[in-house]
Amino acid sequence: MKERNSILIVGVGSIGERHLRCFGATGRAELSICELNANLRKTIADRYEITQAFENLEDALSSRPSAVVICTPAHLHIAMATAAAKVGANLLIEKPLSTSPNGIAELREEINRRTLIASVAYVYRAHPVLTKMREALHSGRFGPALQIVATCGQNFPFFRPAYRETYYKDRATGGGAVQDAFTHVINAGEWLVGPVDSLVADIGHQKLAGVEVEDTVHVLTRHGSVMGCFSLNQHQSPNEVVITVICQHGTVRFENQHNRWRWMAEPDSPWHDEVGDQLDRDTLFIRQAEGFLDYLNGIKAPLCSLEEAIQTLAVNLAILNSADSRQWQLINQQTEPHGT
Repeated sequence: MKERNSILIVGVGSIGERHLRCFGATGRAELSICELNANLRKTIADRYEITQAFENLEDALSSRPSAVVICTPAHLHIAMATAAAKVGANLLIEKPLSTSPNGIAELREEINRRTLIASVAYVYRAHPVLTKMREALHSGRFGPALQIVATCGQNFPFFRPAYRETYYKDRATGGGAVQDAFTHVINAGEWLVGPVDSLVADIGHQKLAGVEVEDTVHVLTRHGSVMGCFSLNQHQSPNEVVITVICQHGTVRFENQHNRWRWMAEPDSPWHDEVGDQLDRDTLFIRQAEGFLDYLNGIKAPLCSLEEAIQTLAVNLAILNSADSRQWQLINQQTEPHGT
């Protein structure tokens, strides 16, 4: 029987509640929560029969959990993660890692000094179909990657009707399409073909009512010799993510909406489809929780390491800088985005 670990969920809004539910579904965690909002804290504690429900982080950390899952708005992640690391707690941090590089060096130092583990919750890393496509790519079966093209979108108000009252409304708290949904796609792209080293971006507020942050993103990237093109909007009717990688000896494509990956090795030939098992609402997050617990117990490597998430954070900031300055950005020369 696998070891049960004490897991503290910090922040039990929409994503925090999902982490709580999905860690619970593994049967491998003793769960507690920390939530400032008293009504929400009681509601969630009652709903999931949580006996340890803390109002503030200091009291919650005094219970000495094995790991802390940080589910607060992005600008709070690093300070909370560092406080948890200082008491010896391992870390799963929601995406994006932060809204700036401030404090990351201290967090990394604390993690290394105490020999802790840290992972960041980029949930596409837990997708079984995307994982299989990546394995095929990295096997060399299709030759080296030459180009990656990602086209994504959904109707954000349909899925998150309260977006106007959340972190989403302000870039400084992790809002806008770049730091909300697009960062998932960038991280997935880097997982498939390697880190972005330069980019140019255009972003705009095209439709979403009640906010001024961007809801549409276009980015051209370079991943070493691989050329990239990424686009996303949060106002279209279809809910879809399509990521295509064109290689020397074939093309592969992930279609999230059909839960499949496809490949074609000869010009104008039929697609060969590899369809995954049916995924329900929580499947990927349960797989992510299982993956983190395996990492915590020394069974597997992290789904997304802290260093990989730091790289994706640098890309987020470069996109915002590029859109504001109308210039190409080199990822190793990042500063904080304008206007924060």
